[in-house]
Amino acid sequence: MKGAKNKTFIFALILIGLIFAVIGVFNSGSIDNEAPKISINDTIYWNQKSPINLNISDNAALQSIKIELVDANATQIILNEEISEPKNSIDLNLQLPKSLILDRNRAYKLIIEAKDFGFFGGNTVTKSVNLIIDSKKPQIQIINQSYKITKGGSAVVVFRATDENLQNLYIESDGHIFKPTKFVKDGYWASLLAWNIQNPSFKAKIIAIDKAGNRSISNIDYYLQDRKYKESRIALSDRFLDGKIDELANQYAQDYAQLDRLAKFKFVNETLRISNEDIIHKITSAVPEEIIDRFYIEPFYPLKNGAAVASFGDHRFYTYNGDEVSQSWHMGLDLASTAMASMVTNNAAFVAYNDLNGIYGENIILYHGFGLYTLYGHCNETSVKAGEHIGKNHIIGKTGTTGLALGDHLHFGVLVQGIEVRPEEWMDKKWMKDNIYDVLESAKKAINN
Repeated sequence: MKGAKNKTFIFALILIGLIFAVIGVFNSGSIDNEAPKISINDTIYWNQKSPINLNISDNAALQSIKIELVDANATQIILNEEISEPKNSIDLNLQLPKSLILDRNRAYKLIIEAKDFGFFGGNTVTKSVNLIIDSKKPQIQIINQSYKITKGGSAVVVFRATDENLQNLYIESDGHIFKPTKFVKDGYWASLLAWNIQNPSFKAKIIAIDKAGNRSISNIDYYLQDRKYKESRIALSDRFLDGKIDELANQYAQDYAQLDRLAKFKFVNETLRISNEDIIHKITSAVPEEIIDRFYIEPFYPLKNGAAVASFGDHRFYTYNGDEVSQSWHMGLDLASTAMASMVTNNAAFVAYNDLNGIYGENIILYHGFGLYTLYGHCNETSVKAGEHIGKNHIIGKTGTTGLALGDHLHFGVLVQGIEVRPEEWMDKKWMKDNIYDVLESAKKAINN
């Protein structure tokens, strides 16, 4: 009797030990006790052409995958596969049978089931995905546009773009993306455009893409007006290289001590210039407005009695001892009057930037709405702060010689969504009326009728 009790006690101890051992192994991570993970959105839009992409992963190895298409009337197996080789991650590009006829007005679900080689026969996970059928392309209709665009200049376009599942809408021109802004009401859009002076030709197209990947493209056909810009040959002197260039190289080049005269110039004119312009382009690419009802500004006159001393678009070729060594584009209009002259913005603005910016010296950038910015370089003094809103006729600073400036002047620039354009257009009341405002007003009337 006593021996039987001892045997029962020993058996109970062994059983308890086995249970704890199993629990220990189960919790140790040496056994896969987690179900596979199915990576796909809860709702997907499908155009019946592109594959449906998903990923299934597991800590151990996947055993099987099953996918069914379900609606209110039927269930169809799309995939039922045993995994022959051990894999812990599988990317699927799912193509539904071409013979399958789907109705965009019906509700479908993809039921995805994945099983691994986990403990106790494997872990299983099931995910239900809403499948929305959408094979209809977005609709694009141009409402109005500027008649022409000049090389280095600006234009505007107003258009309608509609799709119940619209996801992405933009204007592409020679690799540059312009962001349109909602105009007047939903479904209508407008954007300023710019012809980059460094591009020999100009093409622009509106691209609309919906959530299912359906894409529509509409070309914007402007009359293209070529324009010849100045080319300058500038011989570099040692005096210039040992003056302003040496000063800027000493301020910004990390390897200043290892640079000779010519290397310092190339650093300032190329490396530093690119870095400074990257800052400008990034800031001026933003279009924060969600919707606009109108756009109107006065022509810019930033410097009273200012005379032009250097033109926009001047392609400068630099030589040293008779050899061409570098080149640059002058992307603004240089204006000069008296030393330390007051700079005035005759339009209300948001101060997007005010800081020291390499060759541009003390540099102010103002935002006037609708993707339009003005730039003020070489200032000796500034009287605005980044992030503040200022009214019209506000003194923003004084002209000077900071940065790569040999004499006191203002470098005045105008940019449309990160592209420098001819300032003269935005200083011309008639040009602004004919090419921008009349186009917008005419489009607004058409939209409201």
